[in-house]
Amino acid sequence: MTVKPAIQPPPLSKGQTIGLMCPAGYMDRERVENCVHTLGQWGYKVRVGKTVGSGDHYFSGTDEERMEELQVMLDDASVHAILFARGGYGVGRIIDRLNFRRFSRNPKWLIGFSDITVLHAHVHSKLGIATLHAPMAGAFNDGGDQSVAVLSLKNALRGLKGNYTASSHPFNHPGEVSAPLVGGNLALLTHLVGSPSQLKTEGRILFLEDVGEYLYNIDRMLHQLKRAGMLNKVRGLVIGGFTECKDTERPFGKTVDEILNDLLKPYKYPVCYGFPVSHGRENMALKCGTRYTLHVSPRLVRLREA
Repeated sequence: MTVKPAIQPPPLSKGQTIGLMCPAGYMDRERVENCVHTLGQWGYKVRVGKTVGSGDHYFSGTDEERMEELQVMLDDASVHAILFARGGYGVGRIIDRLNFRRFSRNPKWLIGFSDITVLHAHVHSKLGIATLHAPMAGAFNDGGDQSVAVLSLKNALRGLKGNYTASSHPFNHPGEVSAPLVGGNLALLTHLVGSPSQLKTEGRILFLEDVGEYLYNIDRMLHQLKRAGMLNKVRGLVIGGFTECKDTERPFGKTVDEILNDLLKPYKYPVCYGFPVSHGRENMALKCGTRYTLHVSPRLVRLREA
């Protein structure tokens, strides 16, 4: 199955405005200051939303407050991209109340990862518009503004094409394929199965990452994707970082890579492990819905925007 790449929002020019808001979990306003400063150095104006630094217990405001602020930024033609300050949990509570009509007529980059996977999946599968899986505001702290991952976001906003490499891995499946790239956080993609926002994976290169999960739960979620048919007809698979994984008192008996390898052995498409997309500092900007070429050889892995 050949899949058309998604519609790409235009690159940003200097002087244009990036909206910064929290659609899910709470974040201190102080923790976005370096992000705001750096975006200014890049030449952009920044509009910081009221949900940054405000909170309703766990969340960065009530569902209504978060939904309304995101809706305003989606609709406002003077906001040229939206960088989400953090993920956490909460987008799934408001996604069905958002109206994407104006956004569809005037697409802009939606930027983030983790819980923002809900938006990536929904916008790709329902609207066919590309989004940007990339570092959020917290990544700009502690010297992160000069990291390779944050600079890859800078390049993506300017319209430059991503071209990334990873080391070889004994579980890799060699091969080469070109297709639209989709994916994100494993827990969120599993959460979306059976919903209107379920990610379309057929004919696409899928990437996966996660953080803080028990090993048995990673195994369970992968089998859920398999049973839902989401692994059967992908063109290729990119395994990112599975960080801070936990084991039970009675050990599960396998590493994350071994869990993945056992499940993926029967599939003949290219697979790479250890790609730099994760909840850690290695989190390269990936344009969801855009066509990439995945090349997996015994010596090198390359993921290049076509």
